[in-house]
Amino acid sequence: MRRNPPGIGVLLVKDLGTLEAVGGQEKGYRRGTQDAPAALGFAAALAARPYDMERLGSLRRRLAEGVKGAGGLVIGEGAPRIATIGSVAMPGTSNAALLVQLDLAGIAVSAGSACSSGKMKASGVLAAMQVAPEIAASFLRVSFGPYTTEAEIDRFLTEWRRIRSRSRAEAA
Repeated sequence: MRRNPPGIGVLLVKDLGTLEAVGGQEKGYRRGTQDAPAALGFAAALAARPYDMERLGSLRRRLAEGVKGAGGLVIGEGAPRIATIGSVAMPGTSNAALLVQLDLAGIAVSAGSACSSGKMKASGVLAAMQVAPEIAASFLRVSFGPYTTEAEIDRFLTEWRRIRSRSRAEAA
């Protein structure tokens, strides 16, 4: 999977007049010397493969159908959502347990937003969406990239069903 190098990004601005010039170069819009290798790496990452949002939306729907079919929930199902992120929950199983079991199976997911990586506190976004605390405690974020395949979604769903079966057996 190709990713942009750390420390580089792009800011798309419709009107430069909305920016406050505070840098020392380029009429105040640039703070210093550009990191040319990182900028070239970022350009290569952008050119690598465009995101096919229709295909990714189809994969997210496949994930949602499989999760619901196995007794899980889809968070924000009726709301407009980006195709590259699936939000699911397995009521009765903590997201910490889900993370560990999926990690052991070689599947990387998250229990929070991208900017809260590593934190195991309740999501403010889920609270604002009025998601019940017991559902939020079993929430996972599944991200899709340009190289995500149907086989990877199916593998996730196989593990999801296995975890769900084990969780039900332990509860009985």
